[in-house]
Amino acid sequence: MKLWRSPLAWTFLASVVLLLGVGGWLLTDPATSRSDALKTGGLAGGAIVALYALWLNDRRRRVEERRQDIERQRHELESQRAEQDRARVADERFAKAVELLGHAADQVRVGALHALAGLARSRPEYTQTVLDVLCSYLRRPFEHPRYNKELDRKERGGTRGTPEQEEELQVRLTAQRLIKDLLPPADAPDAPDYDLDLTGAVVEYLDFSGRRIGGLLLRYAALHSSTNLSGCRFKDKVYFTAAGTDVGRLIGYFRCRGAVFESHAWFSGTHFAELTDFTDTTFAGPTTFKDAQFADDALFTGVKVTSSLDLRRACFHGQTDLRFGTLPESVSLYNTLVRAEKDVRLPGVWRLEELSDGEARIVAKVG
Repeated sequence: MKLWRSPLAWTFLASVVLLLGVGGWLLTDPATSRSDALKTGGLAGGAIVALYALWLNDRRRRVEERRQDIERQRHELESQRAEQDRARVADERFAKAVELLGHAADQVRVGALHALAGLARSRPEYTQTVLDVLCSYLRRPFEHPRYNKELDRKERGGTRGTPEQEEELQVRLTAQRLIKDLLPPADAPDAPDYDLDLTGAVVEYLDFSGRRIGGLLLRYAALHSSTNLSGCRFKDKVYFTAAGTDVGRLIGYFRCRGAVFESHAWFSGTHFAELTDFTDTTFAGPTTFKDAQFADDALFTGVKVTSSLDLRRACFHGQTDLRFGTLPESVSLYNTLVRAEKDVRLPGVWRLEELSDGEARIVAKVG
């Protein structure tokens, strides 16, 4: 009974019925030969078989499509599970590395920093978070005997701290180096812009040269020995407000040659203790050096400022070259002071006004 319920049996039955029906009907016509009648009947029966074959092929195609769709969904589910597993492992690695940053042994802290950097390289979505953690580590309080502002450069170079201070210094230098390694090159066109918050940080030999940075916060920071930001491209706001004031002076050379500041550049109240070099740097946004102190030579040769420039109450105590390449229409120069006995070079639109205490004030030429 089950055989007669199958589509194949009904197709065969329909084919035989058509064969006999069409063939028998044609045989009643005297003009039709027996062979033609059988041939026509066979074609009619074969058409039924062909239709069944087409239906069967379409059914197989739909079954195969459903199978492939189920297989694709299974692969997607497996991929999602694998991604969730990788994310879970990454989260565990991140949490473990952060926990180890508080370990007493310096080599363990260095290993934790490298683990965080490795995580950022393998999982780019962690990069900003890892940079935040590295910056947070550098914001931790840190003291070293050679950061004493009363020492001269030779004395600072030969001053060593306790073993714990020396070990911590190496950990911090590692953190600074890893931050630079994680930042994209300055000329990378489609690179992400990562922000750095080093507010109040104590750093030494800070070097981000040739890197692309989103926003940079160095408010109230102490930058010892030397700082190199040459060739950097800053995509967002940069604040050095009062750097070098609360936690000791900004000790060391400050090099920022050929950098590009695309937004705000705030150096208000910053203390520069040694050579400051901004040669050929571009400031495309509002720029201020209000109340800044330059204890040594200052170079602004070829600097381009296209938005606004505030030099109110800025003091230049060393050799000073302010021959800007481009100046905005309005520059704030209220009580901008230089030492009269030093070599001071100015753009053609400015002049010096001698004061009685050995200082000179920069003023704009009239007419």
